Amino acid sequence: MAQEANQAGEGAAGGGWKHSVTWAFRSTRVVTAEGLRPATLLVKSGRIEEVAAWDAIPADAHLRDYGDFAILPGLVDTHVHINDPGRTLWEGFETATQAAAAGGVTTVVDMPLNSEPETINVAALEAKREAATNKAWVDWMAWGGVVGNGGVGGNENELAELIEAGVPGFKCFLIHSGIDGFAWVDEAQLRKALAVLMGSGLPLLAHAELAAPVDWATGEINAGVLCTYDGRVDWRRYWTYLASRPDKAEVEAVALLIRLAKEFPTPLHIVHLSSAEALPMLRKARKAGLKISVETCPQYLWFAAEDIPDGATECKCAPPIRDKANRDALWKALLDGTIDMVATDHSPCPPDMKQHGSGRFDEAWGGIASLGLGLPVVWTGVTRRVKDQSRGLELLAKWLATEPARLAGLTGRKGALAAGYDADLVIMDPDAEWTVAEADLRFRHKVSPYRGAQLHGRVLETYLRGECIYWGRGEGGVRGVIDPKAHGRELRRNP
Repeated sequence: MAQEANQAGEGAAGGGWKHSVTWAFRSTRVVTAEGLRPATLLVKSGRIEEVAAWDAIPADAHLRDYGDFAILPGLVDTHVHINDPGRTLWEGFETATQAAAAGGVTTVVDMPLNSEPETINVAALEAKREAATNKAWVDWMAWGGVVGNGGVGGNENELAELIEAGVPGFKCFLIHSGIDGFAWVDEAQLRKALAVLMGSGLPLLAHAELAAPVDWATGEINAGVLCTYDGRVDWRRYWTYLASRPDKAEVEAVALLIRLAKEFPTPLHIVHLSSAEALPMLRKARKAGLKISVETCPQYLWFAAEDIPDGATECKCAPPIRDKANRDALWKALLDGTIDMVATDHSPCPPDMKQHGSGRFDEAWGGIASLGLGLPVVWTGVTRRVKDQSRGLELLAKWLATEPARLAGLTGRKGALAAGYDADLVIMDPDAEWTVAEADLRFRHKVSPYRGAQLHGRVLETYLRGECIYWGRGEGGVRGVIDPKAHGRELRRNP
């Protein structure tokens, strides 16, 4: 490896870059927009000027030679709960975006429900923008919210102003969100929202679970009819929680969204799909050309219900983690293109809200903290299922960067290594093996089921518009260095 690659950290931790000069990032494994190949990225003024041949180094360029390490586009995580403003004790822009940077994520899109006020009107969006000032280490956007109240009191009259204010799209729940100020919507309110969004090109993202199957299952459990152990109800058991969120809740919600997709040209996106039982109808809908896209999350690709111990409430999320067969089916759907992308659904909370004392899943906050771990978790799964490592790296970039950038309206700027794009880069050692420790978790609270996970693939450096914002090869046991300056900007959706 060239000497300059060994000294790459000089651009981190406030070292600074001269944007007037050309920098050449070279590797034998660059995941370009056309595929993996030896290449040199020529970067100037924060943009990729050219994807050149491996040996095409201009005489005046400053070379950073990464040998056989992989260079990928900066990741785009479109499902992050930053909780700022109002719930910074849960997370916050500063800690969330530093965690993102350490994991190769250069753009995050914040979900609208966990901040106070919820992002359901322009005033709330402006409050979020103020909260992010000088506190974002990576670029960010904010989804707007579509809310209702069982058919009454929706915010459909606020949506046009939010579109004008620059949100990249909207998020709604078809079941109680866990936040009283972000109420679920029924079919009538979905139709109103879709009518407003029609023609804007902006997607509507949906938490696809319906309340009726969940309410029925929960009632049967509490009545001692369903999922009892030795004649009693035990909410410390993960299988009790899983039984309370049946596949039917997701399947019926997805069916509703597919039906609406046949009527409205507005793009629909299903967030955090967990149930493989919904896949056949989604394959049929995709084959029919409906504007419907799908994401799943690292937790559904990594964990399995059979392996979750009693009381392990750090594993609680909604929809729930299902069994091993379900996990395998989700991987198959990712590989065949039925599922488009992977987003973390990073949803942290203060440790006491996880109810570790009682271990009761019904009382614990539902959400898994994982921001910054998506790349190695997914890459570890890829290495077990895709024999061709080159193909695996291309899929990794597609699922974690290119497709999420498309969803957020950032194609042409983020999510790929191509001329004209921001110089957002991830330098990754695909062969590194490591175990997740508390020091690797950059988010505010170190409560995560990934602690102790043995992973493949390590982020060595992260660049945001040509600035090294994370350098992972610290000396003396230091896990990694974050640039002390916040370089992140709010982005607006491309027209």
